[in-house]
Amino acid sequence: MKVKVGIAQMACVADKQENIQRYTEKVRELAAGGAQIICLQELFASLYFCDEEKYENFQLAESIPDGPTCKHFMSLAKELGVVLVCSLFEKRAEGLYHNTTAVIDADGSYLGKYRKMHIPDDPGYYEKFYFTPGDLGYKVFKTKYATLGVLICWDQWYPEAARITSLMGAELLFFPTAIGWDVHQDDLTNREQYEAWQTIQRSHAVANGVPVISVNRTGLEGEMQFWGGSFITNAFGRLLYQAPHYDEALHIQELDLEQSDHYRRHWPYYRDRRIDSYSPILKRYIDDAE
Repeated sequence: MKVKVGIAQMACVADKQENIQRYTEKVRELAAGGAQIICLQELFASLYFCDEEKYENFQLAESIPDGPTCKHFMSLAKELGVVLVCSLFEKRAEGLYHNTTAVIDADGSYLGKYRKMHIPDDPGYYEKFYFTPGDLGYKVFKTKYATLGVLICWDQWYPEAARITSLMGAELLFFPTAIGWDVHQDDLTNREQYEAWQTIQRSHAVANGVPVISVNRTGLEGEMQFWGGSFITNAFGRLLYQAPHYDEALHIQELDLEQSDHYRRHWPYYRDRRIDSYSPILKRYIDDAE
C-alpha cells in the first residue's frame, strides 16, 4: 500500500490569523498535488513564543477540538479529503495548558489528540513555563490512509517514545517540530546539532522499520534561527527528501507502507528483542549501590 505524505516548512509571523491563512493555502496546494496526509510544523499558528516567559502568550491557546483553529482545519480536511496533523497550543482548563497535536481524518472527523510528553526547559525553549507534560500516553490514529503515530519536537530525541508508538501499530511516525540555532553559534556547532537531530530520528526508522516524517519551521525569530531541514525517510532510515535550512518548502513524498514488513524480516529487531531484560529502563539512573 502506498500513501502520499505532504509537508509544509514555513516561517511564521506575529499575526495568528495570517499564519492560519497561509497554512490553509499551503494545505490546498499540497492537496492539489495529490498529498493524502499533511503534517504542519509545531505550533504553526504563532511565532515560537516559548523563547520567553510571558503571561500574555497564554492568550494564544485554544481548546481542542472545539477551538476555532481546530474547527477550521476540520472543515478544510473534509473539503479536500485529506488527513491533517495539526500542532496547536491547547487550553485544557483555566491555568492548564498543553503542547498538543490534533489528528483529523479525511472526512473532517476529529480522531483525537497527542499531548507532548517530554517538555524541555533550556535557554530559548522555556516550555515548562507554558506546558503541562502529556498525560494521555503515546497514541496511534487509524486514518483513512494509514495508521499514524505522532510525537512532538523534544520527544524525537527519545528512542523509547518512538519504540512504544511503533509497537502500538504506527505505520508512519510524524514529528512536528520547532528547533533552531542560536544566532551567536559557530558553523561547526550548528552542523553538529542538525546532524545529531536528523541522525536520532533516522535511527527511529531503522530500529522500528517505519518511515519518519519530521517537519520543522524555518525563519529568524529573535535570537533563534530555526534551521528548517525538514526531512522524510523510508522504513530503513534512508533519506528520501530534505528541505533547505533557510527557505520555506512544500514537498509531497510517496511512501510504500509494505516496505516495513520487508525491512523487519531482513533486520528482525522485533523478533530478537529481549523484553525480559529491559526492566532497568524504568529507573531514572542505575547506581552501583542499588
